[in-house]
Amino acid sequence: MYYKNISKYIYDCNSCPTRCDGKSKGLYLFEKDLDFSEYFEQKIVNHLNKKYNFFAQKTEDNSFPDIEVHKKGVADVWFYIEIKVQKRTFMLVEKILPQSNLKPSETVALNLSDLLRYFSIHDKTKKPIFIFWGLLNRPCIVKKNEYLFFYQNINILKNIYQKYGDKRRFRRKSGKGDVVNGVHKGVTVNYHFSLNELKKFSFK
Repeated sequence: MYYKNISKYIYDCNSCPTRCDGKSKGLYLFEKDLDFSEYFEQKIVNHLNKKYNFFAQKTEDNSFPDIEVHKKGVADVWFYIEIKVQKRTFMLVEKILPQSNLKPSETVALNLSDLLRYFSIHDKTKKPIFIFWGLLNRPCIVKKNEYLFFYQNINILKNIYQKYGDKRRFRRKSGKGDVVNGVHKGVTVNYHFSLNELKKFSFK
């Protein structure tokens, strides 16, 4: 696969002509977000199967990352991929998490419970896990009607987590759309990373 290290993604939000409003949307459409994620899951699967000597497919066990990747003709999983789609950033990160060393434009989030679960899965299976963030609607980084993917190995994310601890953890209020058929499915506790701690993924 072709990976490219990224340069610094830090922008002055105060000078942005299309500044994000920084307000909580209050409406968290879990099922719509899931549809977005599944669309990009399939896009990654198709790309890996077409371009490389891999056999990638959706993971049957929902407790594991979204995609399992095999070398063609080999039964054992080679590595896992988890897909997260980010349509908004955490505009108040500097105010709410002042010790996080993060700027709004560079910030991406991951469900804290997922992050800890992937640490545990990696420790047990010894299989590499890569977290992929797909960015949409972030005009300081992504052009209109386009998207970019960034990724990182779970070992690197664990090192960052151990460095910052709770300084990058935030619990939001529950909102409309979090509850689906009487079950709370929306993410309320997130852990945050910087794009500058990730690598850019290319579909070329």
